[in-house]
Amino acid sequence: MANFYTDNPDLRHHLTHPLMQKIVELKERNYTDAEKYDYAPMNFEDAMDSYEKVLEIAGEISGEIVAANAEDVDHEGPHVVDGRVVYAKGTQKNLDALVKAGLMGISLPRRYNGLNFSAVPYIMAADMVSRADAGFVNIWGLQDCAETIHEFADEDQKMRFLPRVCAGETMAMDLTEPDAGSDLQAVMLKATYNEEDGTWRLNGVKRFITNGDGHIALVLARSEEGSHDGRGLSMFIYDKNDGGVTVRRIENKMGIKGSPTCELVFKNAKAELCGSRKLGLIKYVMALMNGARLGIAAQSVGVSEAAYREALAYANDRKQFGKAIIEFPAVYEMVSLMKAKLDASRSLLYETTRFVDMYKVYEDIAKERTLTPEERAEMKKYQRLADAFTPVAKGMGSEFCNQNAYDAVQVHGGSGFMKDYACERIYRDARITSIYEGTTQLQVVAAIRHVTTGTYLNQIKAYNELEYAESLNALKERLVAMTSLYEAAVNKVTEVKNTEYVDFQARRLVEMAGHIIMGYLLLFDATRNERFEKSANVYINYAEAEVEKHAKFINSFVAESLEMYK
Repeated sequence: MANFYTDNPDLRHHLTHPLMQKIVELKERNYTDAEKYDYAPMNFEDAMDSYEKVLEIAGEISGEIVAANAEDVDHEGPHVVDGRVVYAKGTQKNLDALVKAGLMGISLPRRYNGLNFSAVPYIMAADMVSRADAGFVNIWGLQDCAETIHEFADEDQKMRFLPRVCAGETMAMDLTEPDAGSDLQAVMLKATYNEEDGTWRLNGVKRFITNGDGHIALVLARSEEGSHDGRGLSMFIYDKNDGGVTVRRIENKMGIKGSPTCELVFKNAKAELCGSRKLGLIKYVMALMNGARLGIAAQSVGVSEAAYREALAYANDRKQFGKAIIEFPAVYEMVSLMKAKLDASRSLLYETTRFVDMYKVYEDIAKERTLTPEERAEMKKYQRLADAFTPVAKGMGSEFCNQNAYDAVQVHGGSGFMKDYACERIYRDARITSIYEGTTQLQVVAAIRHVTTGTYLNQIKAYNELEYAESLNALKERLVAMTSLYEAAVNKVTEVKNTEYVDFQARRLVEMAGHIIMGYLLLFDATRNERFEKSANVYINYAEAEVEKHAKFINSFVAESLEMYK
């Protein structure tokens, strides 16, 4: 039986990272829930056993059900009947299986019927589901919107909505509109307060809404009449049971066909305010988007895994000129680099997720008691690192995902262009990862301040202080040299004191930081498990060339040359 957890030892490697013990102990408040819930862990070993058991179930469903349905779902897709979405038959089977297994509300507290897991196993489940079917993870993974309700809604709203998510109801985040894509400040969906019955009513159109007919939606709408920017926007909770929203159509997409991307019409739809007025974009969407970007990073890694496995299997099976094509340097170089990019992006994904876990658990504790100065400092540290690492994990992870999907088709040759092989679908599915929840360009915009303020450089230097296996010393020295190139490039760009010039070079600087960080993470992986030594060597060879290329471009470029690009 196919099991996407047990067939991939890399997942368990990341699950057993040294920081996990602290994360779990904080998450479980030193295991006090064991007194109230019979399924709560009594100690760290018990918690990790629960994580593993749930991941094995998720892995089995991913391998046996979701992956088996992926091709049919791609062909059938969802459709609209009387203004409502009807999933493809395979999609409904997938969802039923995951709901039956209790894989909704994984990270929510037990008082709402959740499992109270850390973000790491949740993201790991998303990684596996994405490998099985990238489109389906968008439906299942939107349960993450519940975290925003948990973080910002009042207790009455939490008690009404969160148990429903844990029971299997799906969610959506209704943000974008025909004239408001990347620029959410332009959102015009109107929210009007009705004094007579004390309710909010929503009117307008939303576009490109994933799972737009989900049971519970977070809706960004303009609550302040006469406003024209982000300060006039609030966040609302919409309950499908209240009606007032119809699906006008499902967008006809290149890939992720099973995921319904909807155009929605709101006609006096009843909704309730989530949190405070005017903070919808400024505060709540930012939190929502960070969670979504981490989810896309997980999706990217899962798709990369699928692409790599398809390429490797075909390269071993396909014979040309009397031998398997994997024996040709042009092919084995391509396949080994695919694996290195996969390993690097997965290491960055789980490092980022651990940072998110650390700061969020302290935020939760702060609602229960005053944090000590040491705890508050640690929370701020991990929040800064999560902020810095999330756009790189999403940006570079999605770009690697697209590269691996491209290379999988290339390894297949002409066969890769045919629908007979899964790599054709994987290639189409991959393309969206570097577009939605903020394009790669927007991830660079989010990341560049961590270049100019030194967040990445400081963390790189912290990684350099760690202990690594002696056999990796030569690789570490090359990373030190790359860091010097990066530091010099940052200084050269920032010394010019020209914002436009910084923006122009931003992508190169962010990628340089990302390559070095992923190089160090692979060294740590290889120190813990020599299985990663091959990928560490291959990736650092690749990263070194990329860093030197970017450094050379920056060193030879002057700000005056910007005019040539306009």
